[in-house]
Amino acid sequence: MALLLPLAGLAQARIAVYNSNDIFNSMPEKQRAEKRLQQSSQRLEAEYTRMQADLDSLFADYQQLAADPDTPATIRDRRLRQVQDGDMRLKQFRDNAAAEIAEQRRLLTEPIVSAIDAAVKEIGDLGNYDLILDLAKTPVAFANPATVTDITKDIKSRLGL
Repeated sequence: MALLLPLAGLAQARIAVYNSNDIFNSMPEKQRAEKRLQQSSQRLEAEYTRMQADLDSLFADYQQLAADPDTPATIRDRRLRQVQDGDMRLKQFRDNAAAEIAEQRRLLTEPIVSAIDAAVKEIGDLGNYDLILDLAKTPVAFANPATVTDITKDIKSRLGL
């Protein structure tokens, strides 16, 4: 008899589901964010390519000097350090660029996610829901469409999509 009480209370709960990925991908802000990220990535890639070409040139010069037995060791060592420093700067640039793109992605997507979260809360309050699950984040094996409401369209409507 004690097992029936929690189930009886659960049967009266208003439950809804939505798919945040579907909503996120429908938002025009997402397309604008992707365009800005792509532009930044292209500029960073162009700079990386230029830096790589410079490093390749330094290395070719070093190889030529190193192959000449008349080149003093001091010159060879200095050119080798230039190549090593260039390689280190290239790796640093690559790491910094990846971090910069990740941070830019976070900054550009954060307001989009916040808008979705706010719309979910509004729909939840208006619909008097007890529980709302995001199908993109929470695995749900089954949701009975007769008792669980999919509010994805309502959220899109609230966001003007």
